[in-house]
Amino acid sequence: MREFLSKLGAFMQRYGVVVAFGLLFAYNGFTQPEFFLQPENLKNLVNQSVGVGIIAIGMTLVIVTGGIDLSVGSMLALSGALGVLAMNKVISGVPVDSAPAILAATESRGVVVGIAVCLLAGLVLGMVNGVTIVVGRVAPFIATLVGLVAYRSICVSIAEGGEIRSLSAKVFPALGSEGVPVPGLMASGGRPLIITWGMILFVLVALFAGFLLNWTRFGRHALAVGANERAAKYSAVNTGWTKFVAYSLLGLFSGLAAFTYAARLNSVASSTAGNYYELDAIAAVVIGGTSLRGGSGRIWATVVGVLLLSMIGNMLVMKGVSVYWQGTVKGAIILVAVLLQRGREG
Repeated sequence: MREFLSKLGAFMQRYGVVVAFGLLFAYNGFTQPEFFLQPENLKNLVNQSVGVGIIAIGMTLVIVTGGIDLSVGSMLALSGALGVLAMNKVISGVPVDSAPAILAATESRGVVVGIAVCLLAGLVLGMVNGVTIVVGRVAPFIATLVGLVAYRSICVSIAEGGEIRSLSAKVFPALGSEGVPVPGLMASGGRPLIITWGMILFVLVALFAGFLLNWTRFGRHALAVGANERAAKYSAVNTGWTKFVAYSLLGLFSGLAAFTYAARLNSVASSTAGNYYELDAIAAVVIGGTSLRGGSGRIWATVVGVLLLSMIGNMLVMKGVSVYWQGTVKGAIILVAVLLQRGREG
């Protein structure tokens, strides 16, 4: 009996998030099949998770090293704002009475510039966090708390407290709403069900980060730094560089999330874009079994954690629970996950 319980505990420690996801999926499918199991609802469940999911994947890399980043929501807002502004600058440089071919080419060029600026801005902001923590020796909580406030303030100042709307009429919003049709599945109105480009990007980022963490020197060093930084130093691991790369990657992923967010809405609201994304990302990482102490983590489990949180939000909405209570639910989930981790590690 003791051996069985030991094996069950080990199984739940590794696959508990999958079991929880499966049970909740079955419950929703059984109680609300006419709503929950609709292909369009399931697609929206994943599509709405793309921004948080990409950030959560980067957050996993940071938490594995024993760090944390509270500035990801503000990084998303600032990166998205800068990207949309750069895109608008290119598009507005051509007179509206120009030939349609010229206008289309200019719009496409502007979108490319906007995406590049989103990624570059996110990378630079992540590097700033990394330098502050590694070179400045500031605790990650404090350094990224400063980033949370400062990056949001810069974004709000640039937008003068308002919204920055894209001038792209077709290309940019299409990147947020269009994608690859799924054969045999139909959405409402008889339209084919679309797997959006953002969803595809989410999968690609997860595969890349999983390879990085499990099959590269950086991944081994990140796990070693999180498990025991002093021992990693004695083993000739450049701990500072490893942390810097982790925060830089999270910044880059925040820029990617900013692109998907801005494209889906065709705008960036300076004061609300990315709000509470840090909470959702950390919750997904912890639910996925990554220890907040560092030294262990799994990208695939973080992805399941993201989808589990999205499904909980979806369930609460369908049950008629006020959206204002969702933060309470997510906070409780984080607390329970941390308590379970402490029980395993204690």
